[in-house]
Amino acid sequence: MNAMRAYVAVTAAYWAFMLSDGALRMLVLLHFNGLGFSPIQLAYLFLLYEAAGIVTNLAAGWIAARFGLASTLYAGLGLQIAALAALAQLDPGWSVSASVIFVMAVQGASGVAKDLAKMSSKSAVKVLAPEGDGTLFRWVAALTGSKNAVKGLGFFLGAAMLGLAGFQAAIWLMAAVLAVILMAIVLFLPAGLPKGRKGSKISAIWSRDPAINRLSLARMFLFGARDVWFVVGIPVYFQSVLSDGTPDSRRAAFFLIGTFMAVWIIAYGGVQAAAPRLLGARGRPLAAIIHQAVAWAGWLVPIPLALAALVLASGAPAPWLTAMLVAGLLLFGFVFAVNSAVHSYLILAFSKAERVTMDVGFYYMANAAGRLLGTLLSGLSYQLGGLALCLATAGVMALASWVSVARLKPLAMDLR
Repeated sequence: MNAMRAYVAVTAAYWAFMLSDGALRMLVLLHFNGLGFSPIQLAYLFLLYEAAGIVTNLAAGWIAARFGLASTLYAGLGLQIAALAALAQLDPGWSVSASVIFVMAVQGASGVAKDLAKMSSKSAVKVLAPEGDGTLFRWVAALTGSKNAVKGLGFFLGAAMLGLAGFQAAIWLMAAVLAVILMAIVLFLPAGLPKGRKGSKISAIWSRDPAINRLSLARMFLFGARDVWFVVGIPVYFQSVLSDGTPDSRRAAFFLIGTFMAVWIIAYGGVQAAAPRLLGARGRPLAAIIHQAVAWAGWLVPIPLALAALVLASGAPAPWLTAMLVAGLLLFGFVFAVNSAVHSYLILAFSKAERVTMDVGFYYMANAAGRLLGTLLSGLSYQLGGLALCLATAGVMALASWVSVARLKPLAMDLR
């Protein structure tokens, strides 16, 4: 019973965090795009956020092993509150360079906070899930899927708050809500999360398991394939199509873009949560799940390449193209969500209980590296070749993910 209560408490804290994380991303992106920032400058705003995740995930795995999972969960929520309070101090009178540097630094702190909270929550599932037929897959799919649905709601919330309340008021409101959540978790988190171990060595954060290393490489390219169009390309493209530059038009574009991004993330989360049922995973051996991971990785590759070809063929924005992009990106989201859910299960299945925080930290370090690469390429490819180059780059990264996950096949043979 304590394990279930601890799982519910950790999930609730993670939901609150990801709601603020999604809202903050849309607030920053749309606010600074409205101020005239270029695509590459918008990408810069998120670079340190993603780069921080590389170091944080490695360190967080050891910190959790040394000091306990509750400590990293508290630290993630507290640091996000501090980052929001700092961002509220942004002065509109600052130069573009000063604004970019300041927001990059604050976003870096937010990235550290996100990865502390994520590593804590995902590791807790491995520790708390009862052993049973498919229980681990169902629990991790439920946590990951619900988290992304909540983050999608945050995208809509961020766009709506920007249009209705303005940038600073929205930031302060989110900080206040998170502070209440943090106090509630500190006061009422039940027992069940593992305590730290004094003997944990920081050198142990590097994985020596070939399966974990191959899966981590596949994860890096998978998330790069998403973020290369998701972070800058599609929001900026849609704003250029939907807004004529007037204040009312920009406000309407905020809501439409926020709604699309929210629907995409919420649907993605729903598919993740349903992945065990979609794959018929109950009772299936680990080897069969590995073969499914390879197949689904292959099915992702042609989608962004086909969309890139459509954009090139159109020559200019058109209503039919926008409709095809929306449909194609929703299909991408479906296949991507199944890939992501299977990866999230496999990392916990491959990890041993005694070093789960370090293996999960290493894996999410690769996840952060992929997001960093995708974020940088999103701004760069959009500036150099527009949306077509963004989508083509996504296709190349999806191909690299498929090649990487295919290298798990020998392990599947050994497990038979």
